Amino acid sequence: MNETTDFQQLENLQEEQLPVSKHKLHDWTHFAGLYAAEHVAATEFVIGATFVALGAKTMDIILGLLIGNILAVLSWTLITTPIAVETRLSLYTYLNKIAGNSMSKLYNWANVIIFTVISAAMVTVSASAVRFAFDIPAQLNWYPTNLWFVLIVLIVGIVVVFVAIYGFNAVSEFSGVCAPWLFVMFTSGALVLMPALSLDVLGKTLPTSWADFINIGNQSIWTGVNSNGEPGIGILEVIGFGWAANTITHFGLIDMALLRFAKKKTYGLATSTGMLFGHYIAWIAAGIMGAGAAVILGKTIVELDPGDVAFYALGWSGFVIVIVAGWTTAITNLYRAGLAAQAIFSSRSRRDTTLMVGLAMVVIGCFPFVFTQFLPLLTYAGLLVVPVGAIVFAEHQIFPRIGYTRYWSKFQDYSNSLPAVASWALGLVFGFGLNMLDVMSFYYLFIPTWIFTILVYTLLAGRSGAKQQYPKAEAEAQKWDETVERYQDKLASEKPQRIEDKTIFSKALKIIAFTALAITLFLAARVLFASPNEEAYILNRDTFYYYGFICTILYFITAYWAMKRNKSATA
Repeated sequence: MNETTDFQQLENLQEEQLPVSKHKLHDWTHFAGLYAAEHVAATEFVIGATFVALGAKTMDIILGLLIGNILAVLSWTLITTPIAVETRLSLYTYLNKIAGNSMSKLYNWANVIIFTVISAAMVTVSASAVRFAFDIPAQLNWYPTNLWFVLIVLIVGIVVVFVAIYGFNAVSEFSGVCAPWLFVMFTSGALVLMPALSLDVLGKTLPTSWADFINIGNQSIWTGVNSNGEPGIGILEVIGFGWAANTITHFGLIDMALLRFAKKKTYGLATSTGMLFGHYIAWIAAGIMGAGAAVILGKTIVELDPGDVAFYALGWSGFVIVIVAGWTTAITNLYRAGLAAQAIFSSRSRRDTTLMVGLAMVVIGCFPFVFTQFLPLLTYAGLLVVPVGAIVFAEHQIFPRIGYTRYWSKFQDYSNSLPAVASWALGLVFGFGLNMLDVMSFYYLFIPTWIFTILVYTLLAGRSGAKQQYPKAEAEAQKWDETVERYQDKLASEKPQRIEDKTIFSKALKIIAFTALAITLFLAARVLFASPNEEAYILNRDTFYYYGFICTILYFITAYWAMKRNKSATA
């Protein structure tokens, strides 16, 4: 068979079924922006309240979340990114290569459902902010009770679908614009509402020492007493929460879909923008904002929804942050759902499958129960996919080191996919069995489940043919990989080269955008540090609300304009 015929075969395949081409790889900045935007989400308001309800203590939050999120970054860097960079495939495509259609389709259907529902929950959160702004009644039932709410969900959902169907570049570009602003707004919200807490606890607007801050935290935010009035969780549970919150994407290897575009394996460290700035700072800031809003409204933090908290922390910019934070998370997860669906319906393009699951997402988002059950969904979803991540890790990383043959099932024409299916099933029984027996904290169940599945799969695969050698099949696979590389090099040579936009006008747009962020942060700091009494505090807070919203509008106009100008610059 000649090269022209081979290339014709490749042209008939969908892009997502092939490894990512070298000319489509991205620098670390893309992933820094992507993870920053995804993990500074509207759910951070809810998780901030969750730590309060669980009764964590202030120092346990400060130290525990730092350790837990560092462990999460290391999990992406040491487990997910190496496999993603070496294969250049999404987990969905790679699992099919390892275990065949029966296993991968079952797993991909589970992922379509999980990520569609997660995206729907984020759309519902964004819609709740708009509901608050237009005085639409709160949706407290499992079904929608207001037609205007449904209409808002449809509008918000359309934006998510529109961005996601354009693929990784569109997702990263959207996230890159939103991420800096999200950082600034979460930080600003904490600065703006800290004086309200300080007044309530200390009788003064400014905590003057670290001891004052800890005192405020212990008395009004992270008190060490849960919502039932009992002693709350300790530092080990906080560490586990921070580590396990994204188990589905690092130990579960779902983020191979994103990190397959990384030029280097070290780019897994770029997830730190999402974990250390996003989860760590945002969760702490959300707790401060929630407690401050609760003081102003005379309620408890667990009674507030994201719209309440965001408005009293940031004014009209608060509505924008809930909408944008919901969008950024929903878009990334809808992209993942579209990839999983495309792996099932391989004859359809990823855009088609993303559109299909996007329509389902919009319908599900109309039902408010999705968001109220978001945290249990995320927790159980992580335990559901960890065994599959263990199977892929074993095949890719362990098998070559112990003399087993990688892709042995493929070389047998997938006549024996039982080891993968059985290992997944046994992993689920083991993990959920440990949960039922309550032998350890739920947050750490993914670790023994992952190890158990690796051992089971290695044992079963070894008995089924992984110990054997397949020299002829391996040579054919190597030849195919070389053909794919030549084909992609050909496409790269035909693609117009991008040039960096260095025009004065574009530089001016970027300067204006980041000046708007600097002014916003300055105004928020002024609320905390230049409010000697309650009257001055309220005046400075109102000033921040007004000019902060103007800066928000200015930032998005100039940042988006600069991004579009740079994108259109081609040679």
